[in-house]
Amino acid sequence: MAGKVITVAQHKGGAGKTTLAAQLAVALSLSGAKIITLDVDPQGSLTQWHLTRTEEMGRKNKIAHLQLQGWKVMRELPRLTHEFDYVIIDTPPHAESETSIAIRQADLVLLPIQPSPLDIWASGPTLKLVMEEKRPLLIVLNRVPPRAKMNDVIIDKLNNMNINVSRQTLGNRVAFSASIMEGQGVVESDPRGLAAIEIKALLDEISDHKAFRSPARAA
Repeated sequence: MAGKVITVAQHKGGAGKTTLAAQLAVALSLSGAKIITLDVDPQGSLTQWHLTRTEEMGRKNKIAHLQLQGWKVMRELPRLTHEFDYVIIDTPPHAESETSIAIRQADLVLLPIQPSPLDIWASGPTLKLVMEEKRPLLIVLNRVPPRAKMNDVIIDKLNNMNINVSRQTLGNRVAFSASIMEGQGVVESDPRGLAAIEIKALLDEISDHKAFRSPARAA
């Protein structure tokens, strides 16, 4: 069976896109899945994380990685989905053509959003691309402050727009960025911490998503 493609996309910078991609890659890898991450963002943040990870872990790093231009993704994905269980693509902000290619190839698009009206409005271009490409979408509320009434307001607003929102949110936790600096994920650096619990719960939700039980993506 072909591997699954998860594209993490968000036109707005600073939404935690690369952090989410890295955290999920680590969690999936520790579950025994064969993982490769693709960095389509010219800034190369995910590539730098992977370099740090390889320097720190050597051969213990089981996550493969490639940095590609958007058009090369289409050429490489058939081979990669044959070799890996999951391909996780980190996309650039403000690059519609590159992001569109990565979205088009996705079995599931994850769109991280911070819980504020400004962030929802800024996500409009990404939402439009996903709808145009007719790909399954799951919004992940990221950097969520504790006990904020705005969280529920944002979730209700998105649900009223018929947009799927993950039940599990990710808190505004230092552990996420601290693990990235070490080339790790929170399930490695602090496996019993709240951040790791959140990532594991989100991964369970993603793994159970109907997109992964549906037929293969359209050509």
